[in-house]
Amino acid sequence: MSEKNSVVSPEIYQLKVTLLGTRPPIWRRLLVPSDLNLAQLHDVLQVAMGWQDGHWHEFLAGGRRFGPLDPEDQFMADDVGDECKVRVGDLFGRTGAKALYTYDFGDTWEHSIVLEKRLQAAPNMIYPICTDGKLACPPEDCGGIPGFYDLLDALQDPAHEEHQELRDWVGGDYDPEVFSIEAVNRILTRLIPRRKSSKRARAVAG
Repeated sequence: MSEKNSVVSPEIYQLKVTLLGTRPPIWRRLLVPSDLNLAQLHDVLQVAMGWQDGHWHEFLAGGRRFGPLDPEDQFMADDVGDECKVRVGDLFGRTGAKALYTYDFGDTWEHSIVLEKRLQAAPNMIYPICTDGKLACPPEDCGGIPGFYDLLDALQDPAHEEHQELRDWVGGDYDPEVFSIEAVNRILTRLIPRRKSSKRARAVAG
């Protein structure tokens, strides 16, 4: 194969995602190709954090907003750019660059996204992938950060008047301390077409 026809692997961006307002922080570390568009990054964030993708969302970076464009969408303003036309590499131009990802305009879950490193794709590695993280995501529709901590207080106190009701609502298997990288990556393998790097691709890129 000639170099002209070789596929060059995109850079890999190491992103740290932190759910703002949580204490201790609920966070994830992700390795994603720089050529993912923001709609695809949204899908990755939903899986990595543990959300159910049942609400609207947007990205904010450099004073610009991006989200899903839908003429019937009552939440999105006219100044929101099309997330399908912006790539991760466009949003994070340098190490340390930040963006804000908001999910659910009612509960307003705000996530800080920071570009920690720009890496070359590793041989035989598949992306995107989650490499680290702490704590479980809050349940959907629990009332944002204040509602989440009220929920935890009730779940941890058998004498709380809403203890049993909220335990039934959240489900008996919910544990705020548990986060499984393996479970996240099993879903990510089915989410976006996976790409393996190659020595040939890296040689061309270099």
